[in-house]
Amino acid sequence: MAAQRHPQRWPILGVLCLALLTVVLDNTILNVAVPTLSTQLSASTSDIQWMINAYVLALAGLLVTAGSLADRFGRKRFVLIGLVVFGVGSLVAAYSQSAGMLIGARGFMGLGAACMMPGTLAVVMQIFDEEERPRAIGIWTAALSVGVAIGPVIGGFLLQHFFWGSVFLVNVPVAALGFIAVLVLVPESRDPAGGRVDVLGAVLSTVAVIALVYGVISIPGHGWGSVDVLGPAAVGIVALAVFAWWELRVAAPMLDLTLFRNRMFSGAVGGSVLAAFGNAGSMFLLTQYLQFVMKYGPLEAGLRLVPLPVSMLVVSTWLNAPLVKRLGVPLALAIGMSCGAVGLALVALTSGLGYLPLAAGIVLLGAGFGLAGPAAATAFMGSIPLERAGTASGVSGMLAEIGDGLGVAVLGSVLAGWFAAGLPAGLGPSAAQSLPAAEAAAGPSLVGQVEQAFAAALTVSQLWGAAAVLAGGLVAGFLIWRASTAKTPVSSSL
Repeated sequence: MAAQRHPQRWPILGVLCLALLTVVLDNTILNVAVPTLSTQLSASTSDIQWMINAYVLALAGLLVTAGSLADRFGRKRFVLIGLVVFGVGSLVAAYSQSAGMLIGARGFMGLGAACMMPGTLAVVMQIFDEEERPRAIGIWTAALSVGVAIGPVIGGFLLQHFFWGSVFLVNVPVAALGFIAVLVLVPESRDPAGGRVDVLGAVLSTVAVIALVYGVISIPGHGWGSVDVLGPAAVGIVALAVFAWWELRVAAPMLDLTLFRNRMFSGAVGGSVLAAFGNAGSMFLLTQYLQFVMKYGPLEAGLRLVPLPVSMLVVSTWLNAPLVKRLGVPLALAIGMSCGAVGLALVALTSGLGYLPLAAGIVLLGAGFGLAGPAAATAFMGSIPLERAGTASGVSGMLAEIGDGLGVAVLGSVLAGWFAAGLPAGLGPSAAQSLPAAEAAAGPSLVGQVEQAFAAALTVSQLWGAAAVLAGGLVAGFLIWRASTAKTPVSSSL
């Protein structure tokens, strides 16, 4: 077995993680640049939303299609294409002269990210054998999670010392370096069966995911019952239903839907979505707590979140593989999600006690996701044929994007609802929109009550998130355990 291992597999993994880290960073780095962009580009609130959403929609909507095409035409080729597109989009974004130009560049960057992401995990699956694969997936997952956590820190640093375009310009040399390294080191691989491209399936899946994700990310701004949410959701559901009908009848489907009968696959799907839900939702709540309640600036708040990616990185890289080997994937997933839930609950219940208890909760949160994330990815990728790893990685990434959006939307809605209910009477309906708006409406005499209401709302929403993560971990672990004990056969196609 050892003689068949690729001699440069670890340097290749490092290169792939570098490319992945760049993509994920850009998913969060823009958040801290919002005030600057509003001033420099005279961007409206709607413009700012589209600067963020254009990237997310292009990335989420095209992941499955890009993964399927990478399987057919070459994963290395698609990683290289993605790096070029992403680098060019970043360069255009850095020197955009208008909000519309930046929105277009962000969408182009999302296209590049969608081409790149599925191929990176698919290559990992190809060059590592079963013994080393869990650790490799752990490192890959760590790069994914750490990118989300350190984005605000890097963004805050760049904005503090350089012009606003630096948050995009920093991607260009990294993309160029990644292109050269992938070109030289990474071997090409593809599905030997090939097959015809499922064009209609690709169109339907793209429409369905973009519509559903757009509906989800519109919830915080428009409310659950608005046309802006229900309209896209209805379009997405109809497109998804047609996609399922088509995939069950076409000779060479892009996605074999019978795979969802596999409990291993279904459990991993649930674990992935709930892990993304908890990770994104907790980061959303934590950044607000640090800035609005503890009064830290953006960079200071980002630095105080560093224990999360550090603990996640340590567990994913060095502890995950031996723990998964000793505990098994189902138990490792359940324990990891439970640990994350305890960390989130600790953060919620120690509100007002200073930073050290908060840091302890953040470490537990990171360690839990550092164990659960790779375990879910191992189960997910282990439940599909190796030759369709690109498609499966695309599905995994798409589900993670939906989980991210749901985490922010659901926990954000809980936060807004409890905050509005706890505000002093007579402040007016606009006061519940945000803490600064409520403080402005309250005046000096009621500011303390407003801040207490916001802190209480954060506590409740974090406890909701902890409960969701705990339930997801237990259910996913049980399903994967049932699958492993029943020895559910793996589908021959995807």
